[in-house]
Parts: sequence; C-alpha cells; structure tokens
Amino acid sequence: MNRLLAPLACLLVAACQTTPPPAPTGGKSAALSMMEQVAIAANRCWFGSKDEAFRPYRFANELNSFSGRPRFLLVPARSPEARPLLVVQAEGTPARLQAFGPLMEGEHAERISSDLRRWSSGEQGCAAAA
Repeated sequence: MNRLLAPLACLLVAACQTTPPPAPTGGKSAALSMMEQVAIAANRCWFGSKDEAFRPYRFANELNSFSGRPRFLLVPARSPEARPLLVVQAEGTPARLQAFGPLMEGEHAERISSDLRRWSSGEQGCAAAA
C-alpha cells in the first residue's frame, strides 16, 4: 500500500508547487509614464485654459487601462457616452504615441499633432516655442 501512496504523494506535492512571481519592474511602464505627462498637459492646455477649439469636447481619462495601452479620449461635451472623436494612446517600450479619430482629420489636426509630439517629448508648455 505504501508503494502506491508514495508516487501519488510526490505527484500531489509537485502539483501544488508554484513558480515564484516575476520580479517587480521598478515602476510604471514607459507607455503609462508618457501618457501621464501628455494627458496632464492636454487637460491643462486644452481644457483648463478654456481653449475655444476644445470647448465642444470633454476629456475622458483612461490611463488605468489593463490592455497595456493607457489612453485618453475626447468625446462630445453634450454626449459623453458617444463614440470618441479623438483617441490618444501609447504602448510599448520605448513608448509609441498614437492619435486617431475624426478630429485628426479636421481643422485642428495639425495643432493636435504638434501639441502631442511636443508633450510626448517631455515639453509641458501649452504653445509651441516661436
């Protein structure tokens, strides 16, 4: 009987062992770090300053994404449940910023692109240097 129980006990012990959790990465992902600085600047410069170009929109922060792509959205101010008009997200290491949606084809597309490039490179000013 012991001969039968010994192999079974070994199998049970082996099945219960787990691998140790991965070592912590030491903080935020590159994408999250970049998106935090871009989102803060966008919120401050486009909305906090009451910029007329962005008055018809509402800022929706989704930086706590579990998809590995932290992002923020611009949605219609009067219909926040509507489809986003601008999605700005980052992913990867090094972080790569992407922006897409109808606003990237509108009259403010060049300004949005310029602001996002500047903020993603670490600058925090609201206007491009002359």
